[in-house]
Amino acid sequence: MAEMVKPRPASTILLLRDASAQKEIEVFMMVRHYEIDFNSGALVFPGGSVDKGDNDIIANPSLYSGGEGMDAGELSFRIAAIRETFEESGILLARPKGSKALVDAKRAGEIETAHRTALCDNQVSFFDVLTATSMVLALDELVPYAHWVTPEGMPKRFDTWFFLAAAPPDQLGAHDGKESTDSIWVSPREALEGGVTGRFKLPFPTTRNLIKLGKQASVRAALDDSRGKKVVTVTPVMTKTATGRVLRIPLEAGYDGDVFEVGAAG
Repeated sequence: MAEMVKPRPASTILLLRDASAQKEIEVFMMVRHYEIDFNSGALVFPGGSVDKGDNDIIANPSLYSGGEGMDAGELSFRIAAIRETFEESGILLARPKGSKALVDAKRAGEIETAHRTALCDNQVSFFDVLTATSMVLALDELVPYAHWVTPEGMPKRFDTWFFLAAAPPDQLGAHDGKESTDSIWVSPREALEGGVTGRFKLPFPTTRNLIKLGKQASVRAALDDSRGKKVVTVTPVMTKTATGRVLRIPLEAGYDGDVFEVGAAG
């Protein structure tokens, strides 16, 4: 029997903004590079694995706010979420030390220009970036939204927390051109339509979370609806039937059902 692959801790953020033209929310998404070995070519939310360097930040509470009462595991998921989002989009969820307001777009742009490339190339750590720029991570801006674990038996598995966050004003974001090849602010409706027409390749968890998110009319509504709500862990289970393959997830997770067809019998 093959040894079970242990899932790697990972985080992702659904960065939200209200669309000006219509009464819909928009979420920042990126197209994964086709040579990436996980979800290549897929339209996804920014995020990635928890890094051991995140522990250096945990050990220095002056570098983050909003982590009161959280254990090291909870802190690591939130810190990784903000770090990965900055690496992959350039959007920074942080405050200048001593300030109650999020960093403004101009200063965030300066930090991105000075440090993002070096951070992505592992030439500097996120700890170094925060220290050099006197930034404090805004962990309290993240609202837990979903928790998905890759099914057993897969060669690469992730234990991923999804967070919601309102995008900082005027921070527009852009893909890095390496791990991702394109980026877009898109409504859940448009992203899902693109998945049907073939414009976008959407992983199963992404599709489910877009459907769930699309039920909210505004950023405030989405955040208020999720704040304080219990998050049910989802580990999909694949089952073969006479007509094809289905995935089963817990009904209480709050998605649009618990059994989903993912392939026809062949």
